Order: sequence, then structure tokens, then C-alpha cells
Amino acid sequence: MSKLTNDYIKYTGIAFQMIVIIGVLSFIGYEIDKRAAHATPWVTAALSLTGVFISLYLVIKSVKD
Repeated sequence: MSKLTNDYIKYTGIAFQMIVIIGVLSFIGYEIDKRAAHATPWVTAALSLTGVFISLYLVIKSVKD
């Protein structure tokens, strides 16, 4: 395969990894907020933001390699 194809596959995989990490943590936060009957979804917001930071860390780490 060409370098362009390899790069495309690599960065597409990174994008899906980001979607999964942020989505899973957001869902967990949503479920916690729902079960605890919070008026404001603070846990969802906190875990979503945590997912964004984890995803950015992994992107930066993989792009450096």
C-alpha cells in the first residue's frame, strides 16, 4: 500500500478511537446522572470533558510516533 493509504487508515482509526472514547464516557456520565436523578448533568459534562482530554492525549501521542 502507498504511504497516502496508510496515513488515511491511521488517521481514520484515530478519529474512530476518539469517537468511541468520548461516546463511552459521555454515556457512562449520562447513566450516572440519570440514576442519581441529578437536576444538572455535571457527571456527564465532567466525563465528556475527560474523554476529550484523553482523546487529545492519545492523538498527540500517536501523531508524534
